[in-house]
Amino acid sequence: MNIKRFIIASIAVFICFQVLNFIIHGVILDSTYESLKDVWRPDMMSKMWIMYITSLILSFLFVYIFTKGYEARGIAEGVRYGLLIGLLMNIPGMFNQYVIYPIPFYLALQWFIYGTIEFIACGIVAALIYKPKTSS
Repeated sequence: MNIKRFIIASIAVFICFQVLNFIIHGVILDSTYESLKDVWRPDMMSKMWIMYITSLILSFLFVYIFTKGYEARGIAEGVRYGLLIGLLMNIPGMFNQYVIYPIPFYLALQWFIYGTIEFIACGIVAALIYKPKTSS
């Protein structure tokens, strides 16, 4: 394994996750979250550092698993990988949140859709970094 490429890909995926998380949760779903403010922990923002650490770990694991099945098939491979991991993470993750917490179903559905798109985007990032070098 090329450690330098692995670290670069992991950090790029982490950045992709963070940017998309901001767009999804800080912009798109902001008004929804505001309307449900009684559901969230009052001290949630002081615990966000935990989410950054888990997202960093997720990014490294995401890229590690990608490298184990890497077939040098380009962006389509990243889309397929991101879709599979997105479904794996989001089907139980988001719909189980609906069962556990008093959130509306439409929010769990949005989390599922946006979360799956997020994983697809991160799969594309990994595939672009692992793109085979073309000979000139």
